[in-house]
Amino acid sequence: QLTESGGGLVQSGGSLRLSCAASGGTITNYAMGWFRQAPGKERELVGFIMWSGVSTEYTESVKGRFAISRDNTKNMAYLQMNNLKPEDTAVYYCASTKVFYGSHEMTDYDVWGQGTQVTVSS
Repeated sequence: QLTESGGGLVQSGGSLRLSCAASGGTITNYAMGWFRQAPGKERELVGFIMWSGVSTEYTESVKGRFAISRDNTKNMAYLQMNNLKPEDTAVYYCASTKVFYGSHEMTDYDVWGQGTQVTVSS
């Protein structure tokens, strides 16, 4: 089971750090992905991190502003979001996949959290 936290309301240019806590198992052998879904839009990939944390990938719109990390000893994954923009407003989800490096495909992710709302005001 995955549980996200850390969402909230922030002004444009601000920062938030989302956390994803795993329970009932370990995330050590899984790549972790972050996705988001804005109102009226499809869910999209934000980025992912391989099981060891060595490699990450991000969608173009968040490169240089967002950073994904993980602490396997704590069964946690994180999404640091800086320089937030109103277009980043969405429900953010974490998910796990057995694909070694992570995947761009939502269908490769087996376990999903319930999501946390991020709202960026202009």
